[in-house]
Amino acid sequence: MPGPRKEYVDAFDISEALDCDGEDVFAAGAPGAARAPHRPGADGTEADNAYNAYDADNADDGEDESQEVGAAKGGKARTFTGVAAAAVTTVLAVVVAGQVANGPQDSGNTARAQGGAERADTVGDGDDGRGERAGQSAPTTPAPKAPSYDTLMTRKFPLDPKLSGSGAFTTVPGHDKGTGRGRVLRYRVDVEKGLPLDGELFAKAVHKTLNDDRSWGHGGTRSFDRVSSGRVNFVITLASPGTTATWCAKSSLDTTQDNVSCDSASTERVMINAYRWAQGAKTFGDDKMYAYRQMLINHEVGHRLGHNHEICTRQGALAPVMMQQTKFLTTDGVTCRPNAWPYPK
Repeated sequence: MPGPRKEYVDAFDISEALDCDGEDVFAAGAPGAARAPHRPGADGTEADNAYNAYDADNADDGEDESQEVGAAKGGKARTFTGVAAAAVTTVLAVVVAGQVANGPQDSGNTARAQGGAERADTVGDGDDGRGERAGQSAPTTPAPKAPSYDTLMTRKFPLDPKLSGSGAFTTVPGHDKGTGRGRVLRYRVDVEKGLPLDGELFAKAVHKTLNDDRSWGHGGTRSFDRVSSGRVNFVITLASPGTTATWCAKSSLDTTQDNVSCDSASTERVMINAYRWAQGAKTFGDDKMYAYRQMLINHEVGHRLGHNHEICTRQGALAPVMMQQTKFLTTDGVTCRPNAWPYPK
């Protein structure tokens, strides 16, 4: 064990560093130096505890530490022994403190670093830090389904009864085959430009209605093919009330009085009044819009096929489809029920 530092020795007279027998208490093997008792500090630091462990490891078996203190021969020897012990304690405190700083602290830092790396790896594996997996978005409310054809056919649409459009038309694109039975008639669907109505819905309604077995192809006698180009037998046209009146007047027909539709026989156009298509008629009511639209198509195409107006002949019977059902359901005191089909049964 190294001796005390020079500054400790210089603080005392050299003669006093010897015991009464002239022995140097700091010399190697001196009882006081080898067995100097440790007096822990008041704070009980780790350095004090480390020295206690060191002192215990170097004690002779079966010896009483208090007896060795007596061997120091005098109060001054005990004082110098205490100084030596303090020096040793200081050295050990530095060593132990360094071990504490470099050992457990580094281990803790390593553990914290590893823990941070693990958390970083967890985030990197697909967690965005909010509990959501990468590539997965938060649940969203699904978009509402578009209304079906049947639903739209039951609805009324706003339209000015005095609307007069541009007079220009656009053809609904696409081709639809009919039933393929009987005589094939080709037709085109035009819609007046700027009309606030669904041309696709109108074209679909025309095709489904004409190729229904209750319509004019009943029994396989006719098939109606919709085309958007080439030769056609007629053009079914959805137009504003003003434009409808203009085209019907070409065939000497007046549609302005009751805002009705017509077959302009001297032209290729079968005119469907957009106001009636959108709003229906009192004779059918709001709850029969679907049937009223089917009646409009069948009635005007019936004129194109050569059928004239008919009247109600039996009370409570279904009205003939060629009856002017937009205007009335009663003729000569006999009232019929609304009907959309030439062959309803």
